[in-house]
Amino acid sequence: MIVVDIETSGKDNERHGIWQIGALDFENPKNIFLEEARIDDEDDVSQDALIVIGKTEEYLRDKKKQSQKNLIESFFKWCGSVKIKNLLGHNPKFDAGFLEIKARKYELEIPFGHREFDLHTAAQIIYYMKIGKFLFKEGKSDMSLSNTLKFCGLPDERIILKEGKVVKQGKPHNGLEDAKLTAECFSRLVYGKNLLPEYAKFEISEELKPWY
Repeated sequence: MIVVDIETSGKDNERHGIWQIGALDFENPKNIFLEEARIDDEDDVSQDALIVIGKTEEYLRDKKKQSQKNLIESFFKWCGSVKIKNLLGHNPKFDAGFLEIKARKYELEIPFGHREFDLHTAAQIIYYMKIGKFLFKEGKSDMSLSNTLKFCGLPDERIILKEGKVVKQGKPHNGLEDAKLTAECFSRLVYGKNLLPEYAKFEISEELKPWY
């Protein structure tokens, strides 16, 4: 599976651009992808996005970087090295939606399947099987990546923004790092084991262990 996380200049896949793509092959985690680009001249930039990624608009528009089209072409070429060509993400609709819109813009052929594996759903189902209920807050799913990490016994060191305000200080979001967190959680939830060596020091949570 292609575990992917994109970093963008905002949430709207029609108005904003992709400036970073991070990914790894779930079946061969040493096979990774991480590249950056400049967004297109017509792409907008959200101030919320700049806070989360810890970059400036000038950084996202740096003419020294490869074009957004070249970035996506490079990622699509890398996807050819992955045997199972379905995306895996915590909110894969976001990543796939952006990639599909940009592929259409640049007339590129999409190399991955139209169905995605969703970490959020996997976490909610196993949480229900173990705890006996789904994790909701104010009538909506509360299985954020932060809560998924907690359920799996992993720390969330990333900055967290809510309604335009920083609610937790931390590291800027990074495509490859978030893809790795997604892959590690999926491995712990589905297979009950550690996947990546950098997370081996974090034991699978006691809450999750009895499921196995």
